[in-house]
Amino acid sequence: MDAPRDSKQGAAASIRILDTDGVRREPFASVSKEGGEFFSLLVVLTSGPSRETKPRNAPHTAYSFLMARPRQFDDEEVVRAARDQFWSHGYDRTSIDDLSDVTGLGRGSLYGAFGDKHALFLQALDSYNSDAIGAWRSALRGPGPALPRLERLVCDISEAISRDVARRGCMMARSATELAAVDKSVAERTAATVRGLHGELSDCVARAQEEGSLDADADTDGLASLLLAVLRGLEALGRAGATAEVVIGAARQALTLLPRASTNERAPDRQESRSAP
Repeated sequence: MDAPRDSKQGAAASIRILDTDGVRREPFASVSKEGGEFFSLLVVLTSGPSRETKPRNAPHTAYSFLMARPRQFDDEEVVRAARDQFWSHGYDRTSIDDLSDVTGLGRGSLYGAFGDKHALFLQALDSYNSDAIGAWRSALRGPGPALPRLERLVCDISEAISRDVARRGCMMARSATELAAVDKSVAERTAATVRGLHGELSDCVARAQEEGSLDADADTDGLASLLLAVLRGLEALGRAGATAEVVIGAARQALTLLPRASTNERAPDRQESRSAP
């Protein structure tokens, strides 16, 4: 059965293969003249009597192979375009035609390069999750005291949520809500990302305890879990239409719950957190 042809990449040029028995046969798919189609291998089985002269020095094998032509698009850019589509509209409400429109690739190119819609979605979700963990890691690690970094992360996220007028929220959370109960791959990726985010928070809390900013006897992982629950809850509030005052106020209040090493030390407000070294 022929693979889908890429109608957006121009007329398809059918490839003919001279097999080892000298017979020219049509392959199982076609390649567009623009190089949009991708194949890892094209295999044509030999059969039937020879009708043409076998080329000199032809390899004696049961198969002929046609290697892939180089792709003329950037995989990462395609995944990011697909990610935005899935993020905004969800998995079920995104069609292959939608993905073709936002990536500029035809169906054949998408199927050939990424497999199917589900496989492309998982790559998009992996891209989002990796960027999320990387952003938290950059915010929480580096020079300077750990506690101000932790406070800045919480405040920055709350303000970003309050500015999300489209209410897209978190792609990971949206995907988990839509698919985790029925899709093991999504559930596993979500759980791994949550562990990664929790780990970054826990490491930062531990550094703040070592620096003497937070109570050294407090439960490090418990405090990280508290902050993670607060941040995930803020995202849910934002998607539900909570005002900026509610979202940002809740974030600031959560920071006051962190046990300081000295009972006389209060949690800095937003402006102080910004000016911390």
